[in-house]
Amino acid sequence: MNVFSAYQWSPYAVGIGIGLLNIIALILSNKVLGASTTYVNVSGMIRKWIDPEYVKNNPFYSSNVPNIDWGFMLVLGIILGAFISSLLSGDFGLVLVPPMWANEISDSFFVRFIVAMFGGIVLGIGSRWAGGCTSGHGISGTSQMSIISWVAAMAFFIGGIVTAFLIYGI
Repeated sequence: MNVFSAYQWSPYAVGIGIGLLNIIALILSNKVLGASTTYVNVSGMIRKWIDPEYVKNNPFYSSNVPNIDWGFMLVLGIILGAFISSLLSGDFGLVLVPPMWANEISDSFFVRFIVAMFGGIVLGIGSRWAGGCTSGHGISGTSQMSIISWVAAMAFFIGGIVTAFLIYGI
């Protein structure tokens, strides 16, 4: 079986692959895997087109110049890789309301959209507030034995378990 056309990959193999990618990235570029800063970076690039003076005078953007960098290319690669993977597996399609969501929550596209937007906004704020996202803390930070990353990773799991219990019950 061709692994690239598989519908689902082994989580163990993927975990090992991501761990190796993290090590290689750290060795070759002195950068770790993480995505949340890229969204702030893209926001700065867009804001620079609209109001360059704001970006020039913003303390965050003074020390983190918004440009196309390693993190931007990583996020672009994640999106492109997911798209190619879905094409190769034959699973590509537009699903407005996933079946599990429709069965457990609602089959309304509007409800799904509002909850997804709210969740994305909360996730974005939380990842900036926590100084990193699940990949930044859960993969890169824990591999560097960062205490705050270990605490964050445990919080991710606890939050996921609590959410699963709220949705599916005991």
